[in-house]
Amino acid sequence: MAGPRAASAEQVEAAWEDNKLAQVLYHDWEAQTYDEKWSISFDDRCTSIVRDRFLHVLESTRRPGESLPFGRTLELGAGTGFFSLNLKLAGLVDEVHVSDLSPGMVEAAKANAQRLGFEIEGRVADAESLPYEDDSFDLVVGHAVIHHIPDVEGALREVVRVLKPGGRFVIAGEPTRIGHWYARHLSRATWETATRVSRLPPLRGTWARAQAELDESSRAAALEAVVDLHTFDPAQLAAMARRAGAEHVGTATEELLSAFAGWPIRTFEYAVAEDALGFGWAKFAYGSWKNLMKVDAVLGRVVPQRFFYNVGVTGTKPLR
Repeated sequence: MAGPRAASAEQVEAAWEDNKLAQVLYHDWEAQTYDEKWSISFDDRCTSIVRDRFLHVLESTRRPGESLPFGRTLELGAGTGFFSLNLKLAGLVDEVHVSDLSPGMVEAAKANAQRLGFEIEGRVADAESLPYEDDSFDLVVGHAVIHHIPDVEGALREVVRVLKPGGRFVIAGEPTRIGHWYARHLSRATWETATRVSRLPPLRGTWARAQAELDESSRAAALEAVVDLHTFDPAQLAAMARRAGAEHVGTATEELLSAFAGWPIRTFEYAVAEDALGFGWAKFAYGSWKNLMKVDAVLGRVVPQRFFYNVGVTGTKPLR
């Protein structure tokens, strides 16, 4: 059964005046196709990506004796469960709870968990006012979520509140200010070039995406611009976490050369007809990104954090 279509032009217009409406509209629409759009899976490929990304952020301030796996875990703005479900598959967390402002995303995450053979608890929740008691979780995680939240510091304060004393949060995959700037410009240039070239006579029959699909993508992109509220300087993000009450705060970054390649590749895939690219392309795209990530790991020793595309932040709730 086909999933919901992108928001109408009228809904996009209304969403400019109501950010919470925008968040629900965009993420409810995305829920049915989100995993396909972002190549999300729950197999060795994504489980290893999530494990490595989680540990990369965690290790920036991991305390001696801090043991794995974590127990009762909440994912903030969980989407379809990409981060928390893969963390469970990797053996890094035990009990999973998810929250999201979008009812569609909560249901998608619960359905993904059922397909994987386990149950999770899920609630529709605003990250700025979490419906959980104080001292409820051993770990709170998030992935590509806080840049959607109007009051980031308020949300981090809520994260600290629901953690048990000594509990930890790990939030990964957030855009840096510089990274967002070059990703946006690379994507725009790729989209304009690919859509024009694919409509040239020799390619039009096999490469050009239908105009209705391009129009729907444009409306989705417009709504995405409404829901993407923040970019972050790593040092300022760490300071924000400390103001929210966290200690042992650290940041870690990823994706530099891999972002310069990854964003044009992903944009190109959505600018041309769906069946124009095959398995060979998918293998090339993933292999290129993975190899460049290895180079980025080396560059991370000498290049300042602010130049990378992704930033993650971690910290703990003070012991009483």
